[in-house]
Amino acid sequence: MRGTRTLAAMRHGPIPGARGRVRPLTLLGDTVLREPCREVTDFGPELAVLVEDLFATMYAARGVGLAANQIGEPLRVFVYDCPDDEDVRHLGHVVNPRLVAADGVVVRGPEGCLSLPGLEAGTERYDHAVVEGFTVDGAPVTVHGSGFFARCLQHESDHLDGRLYVDHLTGWRRRRVLRRAARASWGGAS
Repeated sequence: MRGTRTLAAMRHGPIPGARGRVRPLTLLGDTVLREPCREVTDFGPELAVLVEDLFATMYAARGVGLAANQIGEPLRVFVYDCPDDEDVRHLGHVVNPRLVAADGVVVRGPEGCLSLPGLEAGTERYDHAVVEGFTVDGAPVTVHGSGFFARCLQHESDHLDGRLYVDHLTGWRRRRVLRRAARASWGGAS
């Protein structure tokens, strides 16, 4: 998911991804984006490297969330550094996430994706979401989100199930985004 962030907001501790490497993003049309991701079973050093690479890639692309399949790794992992509607920063990662709640008011808001660079559409999402999963060390974690952060949690969870935000669009909104994607320099449609 795309967003903005200031350097001042990142100075409150170590920057995740500082030891990671920026990887190429998978784009609309790549089959890895359309297949459900596999559960993580090995919580070893390779997983920690993947999480660092996800953060590094997300920051380099100026995003607020990134799922592992967006860098070609079909594993159930995503990272986020995303504000909510009160501009409270939420920073972390979830391994083997399950979206256990998406409720509240349905809000149509602008949504983009690093795998569809430069495109955006008004997409309906719930304004509250809860994701359960694990940290890179295997500790259980529950993440609650509201507003824009709830949108991010739903967006990244969708990625791991092989869905994109365009799948939530209908009619002219969907046709417009897919038409623009087909004409984009990175091309491709799904």
